[in-house]
Amino acid sequence: MLGSPVAHSLSPVLHTAAYRELGLAEWSYGAIECDEAGLPALLGSLGPGWAGLSLTMPLKRAVLPLLDHADSLVDEVGGANTVLLAGGSRAGYNTDVPGMITALRQAGVSLDGPVLLLGAGATACSAVSALRRAGAAGVTVAVRNRDTAGPLLDLAGRLGMQAELVEFDPDQARGGWLARSDRPWRLLLSTVPAGVADGYARLVADGDLPVMTVFDVIYHPWPTPLAAAARAASIEVISGFELLLQQAAEQVRLMTGLEPPVDAMRSAGLDALRQRAG
Repeated sequence: MLGSPVAHSLSPVLHTAAYRELGLAEWSYGAIECDEAGLPALLGSLGPGWAGLSLTMPLKRAVLPLLDHADSLVDEVGGANTVLLAGGSRAGYNTDVPGMITALRQAGVSLDGPVLLLGAGATACSAVSALRRAGAAGVTVAVRNRDTAGPLLDLAGRLGMQAELVEFDPDQARGGWLARSDRPWRLLLSTVPAGVADGYARLVADGDLPVMTVFDVIYHPWPTPLAAAARAASIEVISGFELLLQQAAEQVRLMTGLEPPVDAMRSAGLDALRQRAG
């Protein structure tokens, strides 16, 4: 797992559990601190013993010009979170999209109503692709900086999906676009870093943001204030752990060519989270 910061990542626990269950005794997986500036040199230093890499922020877009090949999802969303290394080439994949689709499907979420998306970065672009494939016709996107939303809007247009940008600030939303909405939202999907969505937790707690399902991509610390507010209001919650698990399972499939042992990976990941919480 490459990224910055990356020491907190639970991915080594999930992948290691998979290798153990699959009997891949010689396989190992760890976390390496790496920023955008250091990525080219690190990729160039990897020998034939490397099967693949997982990428987290800020590398999902930075890796694109360093790839020899990319699958259609990478081209679609403009971000890769997985690199396969074989025969001296680098092939990029995106497992965030299928991971989100699986998490939504397993939670029984039907996207037959309005969707509110928090954020417009690389993970949000993956979310737009996943939402479209899961049946959403449109999405309202709350952004902190409209200048950064170009790739997301372009993606939505290419997918034939309506995307409306709205002001992110929760206090302005309360008296602005949110006050003019008569909906309950079918889904609120937060892709922003820890703490950024806390204002939306207050909107949920106060009843100013009626929503049927909350999906927060953060998995630690858990529950986030947004998830806690949703649970207190008897709103269905999807944890970022489920997304992490499902996208990691797809990475295991890509890297090993074997069927990932999802149950063993889930058990190991939840045990690790309980230990961290303790």
